[in-house]
Amino acid sequence: MENIRIGTLVQGKTAVQVIPQIVKHGFESFQLSFWQTTGSVDLKEHAAQIRDMMGQYGTVISSVSIFGNPLTGHDENKDTLVSWERLIDHARDFGAEMVTGFTGRLTDQSIPDSIPRFKEVFGELARRAEANGVKLAFENCTMGGNWHKGDWNIAHNPAAWELMFDALPFDHIGLEWEPTHQMTQLIDPIPQLRKWANKILHIHGKDATIAWDVIKEHGIGGPQPYIWHRTPGFGDSNWTDIITILRQNGYKSTIDIEGWHDPVYCNEWEMTGQVHALNYLKTCRGGTFVPNPVIE
Repeated sequence: MENIRIGTLVQGKTAVQVIPQIVKHGFESFQLSFWQTTGSVDLKEHAAQIRDMMGQYGTVISSVSIFGNPLTGHDENKDTLVSWERLIDHARDFGAEMVTGFTGRLTDQSIPDSIPRFKEVFGELARRAEANGVKLAFENCTMGGNWHKGDWNIAHNPAAWELMFDALPFDHIGLEWEPTHQMTQLIDPIPQLRKWANKILHIHGKDATIAWDVIKEHGIGGPQPYIWHRTPGFGDSNWTDIITILRQNGYKSTIDIEGWHDPVYCNEWEMTGQVHALNYLKTCRGGTFVPNPVIE
């Protein structure tokens, strides 16, 4: 049974400095993440440095990512669409076969109203990706939006996924899924995972804790916090079940921990939490491989 690598997210621009400091903890893969733009980074040169590093450490780059709104091109997002194109063109230089990020959306318009623009933009990007042998995956974060209005992303709801994949019914387009963003909508991630496993191309290792006592007393519209993003191993999800479902459905990608969200294991405790999550997820994966006895 093919192993699912466990890794973490690192900022694309500082990956050369960060990876050598943390790889010793046992991370097996890295997702390189850019915010809104790849900027002035020479991706070909940067990729060559990263590839040399991956060969040295025996690790891989699972994917390269750009998080912004490629559908509008306004203000800080003016380079986001071109950054999608750059990363699609250079993903394989990093040894990656996947580019991920937000879909974007038409600002403060409904998800159905954003679908024609999504189809136009990602129809072209999908053709570019296919020509480069690359897959595209969309993170399922609400980014503060809902069905009726928002910014950044439409790919946070199963009804939206139906519209998206009806508009672009390609096998090399799917989801970058994590339970957290579904739990914030009070969706049970396990039945959703079973239903959508064949469209999940990448997993973010992030979890959540839901304070059901707060919800029962105050609901979800008051000032009291009722959910917290957590590093795996500190949240409510059973990652043994998640990995089992992924394996039952032939998942062959990675689980990359998305840190920097946990309210407890943060600041100087950030890497302590991430390494705990790394070891926890490896245990949920089944631990160290043990060969069966051989009978002559």
